[in-house]
Amino acid sequence: MRLDKFLKVSRIIKRRSIAKEIADQGRILINGQPAKSSSRVAVGDTLTIKFGNKTETVKINRIVETTKKSEAEDMYEIIDETYAESFDQL
Repeated sequence: MRLDKFLKVSRIIKRRSIAKEIADQGRILINGQPAKSSSRVAVGDTLTIKFGNKTETVKINRIVETTKKSEAEDMYEIIDETYAESFDQL
């Protein structure tokens, strides 16, 4: 499955157009390698996604074409979640 579609179906990112934009800006890594929105993902892959000052690392557990909101979280597990310090706190 394409990266942008996985992010939308799993509801990690709500809209596919936003997932495409973030990926094409180089803010997503698949197994430590830069990814584009058209990159293919598979079960067992690790995604590192930079959301502003938050970086989230998730492992793909399941890939399905469509899913209900209540089942979307079963598609991945969060491995790590870190926040960069803002300059306001210094």
